[in-house]
Amino acid sequence: MISRPVQARRLIAEYLGTMLLVVAVVGSGIMADRLSPGDAGLRLLENSIATMLALAVLILVLGPVSGAHFNPVVTLADWWSHRRDIGAIGTVEAAAYVVGQVFGAVSGTVLANLMFGLPAVTWATTTRTAPHLWLGEVVATGGLIVLIFALIRSRRTQFAPVAVGAYIGAAYWFTSSTSFANPAVTVGRAFTDTFAGISPNSVPAFVTFQIIGAAVGLAVVAVLYPQPSAVVAAPAVEPLADRQTANASPVRSPS
Repeated sequence: MISRPVQARRLIAEYLGTMLLVVAVVGSGIMADRLSPGDAGLRLLENSIATMLALAVLILVLGPVSGAHFNPVVTLADWWSHRRDIGAIGTVEAAAYVVGQVFGAVSGTVLANLMFGLPAVTWATTTRTAPHLWLGEVVATGGLIVLIFALIRSRRTQFAPVAVGAYIGAAYWFTSSTSFANPAVTVGRAFTDTFAGISPNSVPAFVTFQIIGAAVGLAVVAVLYPQPSAVVAAPAVEPLADRQTANASPVRSPS
């Protein structure tokens, strides 16, 4: 396999995209907590709407640059699924994406804290440790992977901004965990003791079950979409990521 070269602009896009996504998640959570302190349901609604809209915009803006993963499990799923393809994301680039995403998530939390007059880092105390929450993360992450690869393999990636944003907004409500579905975002949210926070002690299990969810999602994709050429395709569209060759991977988007 000939992997595409690592380009700084892709890494910058992944860093900025993940950072701004977390700013939306944490910042809207803080604002919701201040505006609706007595209504948890309303706070979650405000938080979910801000997140889904911000995510859609970020995918639309940064998708043409890096593919708008903003999520380590999306990056790893892309790498694994296209590891034999010429021009696809390579091991080094995938690792660089993940590092950029994690640093972006932490930076986003710090920025959100500072914007609302809080200390840069306030370690979260909200414990999210229970089997039903872990199951929620498997469902949320697996569904996200299925959605992304379904769009790619049916050549409908032009709908990714709306579809991924809508899915994450809905998953806030139909999963017990409120759909973190993103290891980088999960790590970032440990740095704020606000509405969106998660205790550092709860992070490892969440990340583990997110990875399991991604594996389940890829298994479902393998059954439903065994290979791109076998799918009855919609009109071809430009992939979300610019490609070095005509055969490069078009996977892109996160939460």
